[in-house]
Amino acid sequence: MNIPWDILVASSDLEGRRALSNILGKLGVDPLTSSTVRECKELIASERVGLIFCDRLLADGNCYDLLNASRGGRAKARVVVMSSTADWDEFLEAMRLGAFDVIASPCRATDVEWMIIQALRYERTEARVALRAQVAAV
Repeated sequence: MNIPWDILVASSDLEGRRALSNILGKLGVDPLTSSTVRECKELIASERVGLIFCDRLLADGNCYDLLNASRGGRAKARVVVMSSTADWDEFLEAMRLGAFDVIASPCRATDVEWMIIQALRYERTEARVALRAQVAAV
């Protein structure tokens, strides 16, 4: 899969991080991994992270901390919140605060692939809109 940015897996659960990294590996992606908000913020600031798969809770914070940090990188990273509970209110809150999407944890390969495809489509749409705006300004 040809992806123009890095994917970050943010999880304090070692087994969950490994499982998601294995899924991404089968898709041809070598993800960045982290277990803390602090590490994630450093990666977001120094790398070209475009998509983040994040557990709801991390060792030193939560997904909402990463939602705020994702807006500060070189390019806005999309955050997919992974939740082991099927709480509708949690889903709505994450989306209200800017999450790209929410998926069930442990992740299924089809869900992960779908999120990547959606992020790629979204990025291409944003690029077309920006190009049209530039052409219209000329």
